[in-house]
Amino acid sequence: MDMSTDFPVPEATLPDKWIDVDPSVFRERFERKSFDVSHHLASHPRFQLPQLMELTERTLRTRPSDLYYDMGDVAPGQKWKDTNHAFSPLDALGQLEDSNAWFILRDAQKDPAYTELYRHAIAEVKDMIGGGIESKIRNEEIIIFITSPKRVTAYHIDRECNFILQIHGEKDLYVFDREDRQILPEEEIEQFWTIDNNAPNYRPELQDRSRLYRLAPGNGVHVPVNCPHWLKNDDNISVTLSVNFQFVDSIRADIYRANYYLRRLGINPNPPGQSAVRDRAKAMAYSTASAARQAIKSALKRGG
Repeated sequence: MDMSTDFPVPEATLPDKWIDVDPSVFRERFERKSFDVSHHLASHPRFQLPQLMELTERTLRTRPSDLYYDMGDVAPGQKWKDTNHAFSPLDALGQLEDSNAWFILRDAQKDPAYTELYRHAIAEVKDMIGGGIESKIRNEEIIIFITSPKRVTAYHIDRECNFILQIHGEKDLYVFDREDRQILPEEEIEQFWTIDNNAPNYRPELQDRSRLYRLAPGNGVHVPVNCPHWLKNDDNISVTLSVNFQFVDSIRADIYRANYYLRRLGINPNPPGQSAVRDRAKAMAYSTASAARQAIKSALKRGG
């Protein structure tokens, strides 16, 4: 594969504003429902495939845990643990047109070549959110996805609030309503937050309830926390940027964790949102129990 000719020559300069979205749509749907955005990052030189190969090499050398990849003919309902790694990461990336691979470069901002890009992009998102969002964010990052032609990214949910920006190539993104309990039952959310990232199950008979977004260079989608989604790449190499963050507030997650253990005791717990008093009690009980377990583990490690 001739990496020098895969992407167009980048523009010399970029506009000050990189991400665009209708303000009224943002206010109405942010962290509730998915919606379209547009951006001006498709011509950024850091997203050309030769530069991404260099980033992959540096990540393997300095931060290997921040690189995930798998290979194979993946179906929407397949679990990540069932994928394979027939080639080394660099071999798979070097044969991207044929290796049926999917790469995740996490925390790309830790690489000095991508730090300023991250600062600009995350600052724009925070500015759009407003309302003192800085104090509500636990962790923030940019992730770069590199995908072989026709590759499927299996159905899943995330802990992060995402802005998915398509850089190169075209693909279809299917996003489901996280409030639809036929699509995403309470038990699966509880398991996801407590023990199993693969807990959500794809239900092909409910595929028509998804919203289809056609991703192409220059557009993107906001995907709220826990909204189920899956993707299918066109017959092209795809590069996608995710600008995302996790919230500090863990109360909702702790309620789901508490409900997971209550359900194991044979109790059918109420989901979050039905009683503020009950929700606070559950979150506090789980948080207290979790802190106690950590204290015991620490004491045992110290020999006490």
